[in-house]
Amino acid sequence: MLNKLLCLAFFGTFSAYSQAPELAQFHPAKAPPAEKLLLKQGDRLAICGDSITEQKMYSRIVEDYLTMCVPELNITVRQYGWSGEKASGFLARLTNDCLRFNPTVATTCYGMNDHEYKPYEERIGQTYREKSTAIIEAFKANGVRVIQGSAGCVGKMPGWVKGANGSVNDLNLNLCELRNIGIELARTEKVGFADVFWPMLTAGVTAHEKYGTNFAISGGDGVHPNWAGHTVMAYAFLKAFGLSGDIGTFTVDLKNRKMKATDGHRVVSSGADGFELTSTRYPFCACIGATNCAASYPPCAGGDETRDNTIRSAMTLIPFNQELNRLVLVAKNGKSKNYRVSWGPAAAAPSETRTFSASQLERGINLAEEFPQNPFAAAFAKVDAAVAAKEAYETRQIKNIFHGAEGKADMETAAQKTEAERGPLALAMHEALVPVTHRIRIEPL
Repeated sequence: MLNKLLCLAFFGTFSAYSQAPELAQFHPAKAPPAEKLLLKQGDRLAICGDSITEQKMYSRIVEDYLTMCVPELNITVRQYGWSGEKASGFLARLTNDCLRFNPTVATTCYGMNDHEYKPYEERIGQTYREKSTAIIEAFKANGVRVIQGSAGCVGKMPGWVKGANGSVNDLNLNLCELRNIGIELARTEKVGFADVFWPMLTAGVTAHEKYGTNFAISGGDGVHPNWAGHTVMAYAFLKAFGLSGDIGTFTVDLKNRKMKATDGHRVVSSGADGFELTSTRYPFCACIGATNCAASYPPCAGGDETRDNTIRSAMTLIPFNQELNRLVLVAKNGKSKNYRVSWGPAAAAPSETRTFSASQLERGINLAEEFPQNPFAAAFAKVDAAVAAKEAYETRQIKNIFHGAEGKADMETAAQKTEAERGPLALAMHEALVPVTHRIRIEPL
């Protein structure tokens, strides 16, 4: 039942949630969908938020996706996470830390500290509204397009927060109120909105049903998510950008053994041994082989669909692959009832194999979903490691240097010096983004 309700939520139908006891007290306003692609070619994206942003996990997923899945947009990214920050804190440093780098689009993710870890009070809502409005207007005054993001949800009372009171339900009701305020602001200010709270809360309920109550969508401390929660967050922001999710389509005529591919992919050869392609657009890889795993990205392992420290588990809770990660293989004019599909690097025999019916192939299968371990994983891992290194430096640049002794002594010199250090890290990320050659075999059974 909860899975059905979860699907309804993503289409903006909230009334059905009254049937779920865990969610009956919540009254989420309907979030406005992205009506078109917000991003523009060459955009400079600023990802702004508190310690959850400073974890550099959802920001890393977003940057990975923008870099590898839609490289034609040529988006550059900086993350501005700051532990313990409220909207008022970012407002105070917005000009010095963020606007100096001339962003063209920005996401915000505040509310967790703003809600003060207590039951909702009008004072809390009013302060959040005022500071969030000021952030939006400051960005707009500098020509920056904005995605107003909500905070996520709380999983348990955080013991490390002095003054926290009430119940977990009280805190989440408070966060839901701030989310609804964010929707009002998005409509009033005519900016985008990323609904982080409701997908996280509902995904957490579904996860408890599917995998047990030890699955912590909000992380072990109840506030800072692991990879599963951060994947839900990234999903919310990527959807708010209005991205189509079309990574590519490979259409095969089985009778004539010919393949056509959409932009970002080129058919190199067709023959009895399969179809060889070269791709500049990657599917999003939810996990990578242990030998390729770098900089803490989740490796592929047995049972990783059930644990809150993996991206794959989140993809069983939200329609990430269906809506954002479609690399589709369509095969027509086959004479057999079933086919074996193999996919792997062009230089080796494809090791990953799945069986599909002729009708499934004619409708189209999503390779990104069906083959979590795929020939893009090694290249994806290299780009991701470079993204992680760059984002780690951005925390040091802002927190340790801009707001440290060097910045206080001479901010402009500190900015120039750190940009010279950051430059090679950004370059390494783009140098790692190389075309991937791979082979698909479709054999009758």
